Amino acid sequence: MPKIADIEGTPNKNALKFILKEPLTWGIARSYDNAEAAQDDPLASALFDIDHVTNVFYIDHWITVTQDGEANWQDLAREIADPIRAAPAATAQSAETVAAANSVLAELGPEDQLRLERINVLLDEEVRPYLQHDGGDLHILGLEGNILRIHYQGACGTCPSSISGTLRGIENMLKTIEPDIQVVAI
Repeated sequence: MPKIADIEGTPNKNALKFILKEPLTWGIARSYDNAEAAQDDPLASALFDIDHVTNVFYIDHWITVTQDGEANWQDLAREIADPIRAAPAATAQSAETVAAANSVLAELGPEDQLRLERINVLLDEEVRPYLQHDGGDLHILGLEGNILRIHYQGACGTCPSSISGTLRGIENMLKTIEPDIQVVAI
């Protein structure tokens, strides 16, 4: 049962980031845009049972919950804290899920795998730390030719700047190693 170490605001006024003393996963991001998508995840389902919750994103030692903008954060944060505290800490199942997720991108050809590896190094060094600090992240969905498909998670998923400024910034940075790349957020 993870204990909450801290609660932070994010650039998205409708999202709060809960910092935990114990991990919920080991490197596995869980991102849900609605209760239906979260039905197989007990923690996310419990959070969606709370009025006004519209998005749940968590990985390792933190969880970001987004609301519809209609609730008072002080009251809502108290409600959200209970399911977080009741959730089990990370298990060996998390490690198995990471391996399965990595196998999907392993189906790329050797040249595209090298390209994706270089892209991920740059994202890990220059982009993800800032997104994670703000309660979000991005997940690469695929690389097809010069099109890199990404999905914003957590607070970044509903933040207006992620769809415009941040996306263009990521694309411009990636053009330093892949001049013809186009980044598309899905």
